[in-house]
Amino acid sequence: MHDTITRPPFDTELGGFIDALHARGPFRFDPGMLPRMRELESTEAELDARLAGRGLERHARTVPGHLGDPVTIAVIERTGRTGTAPCFLAFHGGGMMFGHHLGNLESYDPLLDHDAVLVSVDYRLAPEHPDPTPVEDCYAALVWVAEHADELGVDPDRIVLVGQSAGGGLAAGTALLARDRSGPAVFAQILVSPMLDDRDDTTSTQQFDGVGVADRDFVRTGWRAYLGDRRGTEAVSPYAAPARATDLRGLPKTYVDCGSAEVFRDETVAFASRLWAAGCDAELHVWPGAFHGFTSMQPDARLSRVAVAALADWTARLLAD
Repeated sequence: MHDTITRPPFDTELGGFIDALHARGPFRFDPGMLPRMRELESTEAELDARLAGRGLERHARTVPGHLGDPVTIAVIERTGRTGTAPCFLAFHGGGMMFGHHLGNLESYDPLLDHDAVLVSVDYRLAPEHPDPTPVEDCYAALVWVAEHADELGVDPDRIVLVGQSAGGGLAAGTALLARDRSGPAVFAQILVSPMLDDRDDTTSTQQFDGVGVADRDFVRTGWRAYLGDRRGTEAVSPYAAPARATDLRGLPKTYVDCGSAEVFRDETVAFASRLWAAGCDAELHVWPGAFHGFTSMQPDARLSRVAVAALADWTARLLAD
C-alpha cells in the first residue's frame, strides 16, 4: 500500500462503508475461502420465493459449454410472459474465482422491467478452470441462446451481454469472440466496473492498493488464478483481457461505468475511449467517489440510486430503437 499516494476521495455517504471495511483490518485472500465465497447466500427455494414475490420465475437448464462440457444457466422471466422478448445474457462477478450465477439477481430488476428474459450463466471458475474455459463457456451460452431463441421466446437479434467486474470482462471478451468468429449477433453490451486489463499498470491500480473494495492485490490474485504465469505477458489473449484487443471496430452499442475511487477506473475509461475511436456507440459514466460494487453494497445511497437510474434510462432508450 502506498501511504503517501494521492487518490480521489470516497463519496461522503459511501465513505462510511469503506471506513467500516478498513476498521476490520486488511483483507488477506486465502484459497481455502473459495468454497464459501462460491456459495449462494440463501437456499434456491428462498430465492425462488423472492423471485415469485416480484412476479418472476426461474428455470434451470443444462447447456453445452466449452468443448461441449455441461454448464448450467438460469432462465428468469415474468410469470406468464408470452411473445418474443429481448434477452439479457448475464455473467456474474467474482474476480474469475468466485461468485454465483444466482447471486445479486435483484440488480437485474431494471432490465426485467422491459418484460425481457434474463439468462444467467454458471461459467466455470479459475483456478480449477483457467483461461480460456470461463470466456468460452460464456460464448457457448450465447451460441446456445441464439440457436434456441424460439424455444426461449427471445429475439435472437436483441441479445444484450451484461457483466459486472469479472463478468464485465467476460461480456467484453464474449462480444469480441462473437465478432471475430462471425457468431451470433450481439445487440449491445453492459459493462459495469469491468475487469479488462491484466497488466496492472494504470494509475488507479496504484491509487487503490490496499484501499477500498477489490484492491490491487486482490485483482492480481484473480488474474493469476485465471492466467497463471502468462499474466502480464504478451501471451495473453484479448478474449481473456479485452483491454489488449487492438481493434474494437464492429463492437455493439455499449454502456460502461465505474467509480472514480476504484481500481478498475482507468482501464474502463480507456476502453470506452477506444470504442469511440473505433467508431462504436458507447456511453460512459464515472461515478464520483464510488467504490467497486457500490450499487450492490450500498443500494440505498443517493449515488447508487442515480447510477441505477442511469442504466435503466440507457436500457429504455436501447430497447426503444
